[in-house]
Amino acid sequence: MAFTIRQLQFFVAVAEQGTVSGAAQNLSISQSSVTEAIKELESDLGVELFERHPRGLNITHKGHQFLRHATKILADVSDARRSFSSGQAAVGGRLQLGVTSLVAGYVLSDLLARYRRAYPGVEVSAIEDNGDYLEHLLVGGKLDIAVMVTSNLRDRTALQSEILEVSAYRLWIPLSHRLASADIISIGDIASEPLIMLTVDEIEENTGKLLSAIGARPHVAFRTRSVEAVRSLVATGAGVALLPDLVYRPWSLEGDRIESRDISGSLPVVQVGTVWRRGSGLPQAARDFIGLAQSQRMVRR
Repeated sequence: MAFTIRQLQFFVAVAEQGTVSGAAQNLSISQSSVTEAIKELESDLGVELFERHPRGLNITHKGHQFLRHATKILADVSDARRSFSSGQAAVGGRLQLGVTSLVAGYVLSDLLARYRRAYPGVEVSAIEDNGDYLEHLLVGGKLDIAVMVTSNLRDRTALQSEILEVSAYRLWIPLSHRLASADIISIGDIASEPLIMLTVDEIEENTGKLLSAIGARPHVAFRTRSVEAVRSLVATGAGVALLPDLVYRPWSLEGDRIESRDISGSLPVVQVGTVWRRGSGLPQAARDFIGLAQSQRMVRR
C-alpha cells in the first residue's frame, strides 16, 4: 500500500515535536492514530524512521532523509490547491529579496524554490547580509521584502513583519556527553562547559545574556559563522552549543551524532519572518511571495 498524505502530515509533526503526544496535541487527534500512521509508513517504506526511547523519539538517518521528501510533497500539494484558488498567477515582474545568514539555508531555500515554481516568469534577485543593513535597504526602497530574524527588528515604526516560524533555544551536545542521560538540564549545568559560539544574527548576544543571568561568564572555546562547523565541533566533543531548534540537524557532515536537549527555565526564542516597508505599495511579485510564505507556514503547522 502506498503511503498517504495524512501519514506524511503525521510523520512531519512527530519529527518536529519529538514525541507522539506532542504531535497528537498539535494535530488535535489521538496518540494512537499518530502511532498507527507512523508504523504503517515505516512498514510501507521498509525503514525505521524513529528510534524509540523513554523521553520520546529520535529521528533516524533514513528518517531525516525522508523528512525532506515529505515536507516537499506536502508543500507541492499545498501549491497545487493554491493554484486553483488564488486566480491567475503573475506572469512577470521583478522581486528584490533580502535574507539574513541564519535563515538563508533553513527557511529561504524551500520557500524560494516553491516561489520559482509558482511564478517562473518573475525575475528574482536576492542578497544575504546582516539584519541592520537589510532594514536600511528596506526602508530606502532598495529591497521589496526580506526573510530574516524578526525578534530583534530595530525599526518597527517603518517596517512591517509577519512571523513564519518561532524556534526555541536548545542545548547541542555530543552523544557521549555527561548530560546526555540527564532528565532535567538547567543553564547552571552548562555554565562551566566550553561553548561553540555561532556569531550570526543575535545568537552570540542571546547566549551571553542567558549565562550572565546566572552570574556566569561564557567560556567560549570557538567562534564561527558556520553552522556546519558548530555541528562538527560539538559532535567531536570540542564543546557544547546553545542554538535555536530551527538549525538543528542530528548529524555532522562527518556522520557523527549530535544530541539536542531542552533546558529548564525561561529561554529566548528566535522569530523568523517576512519584513517589508510599512505603507509601501508592494509590487504584485512581493505580494505573491508573502502569500506563498503564509501558505508554507500553514503547511508546517
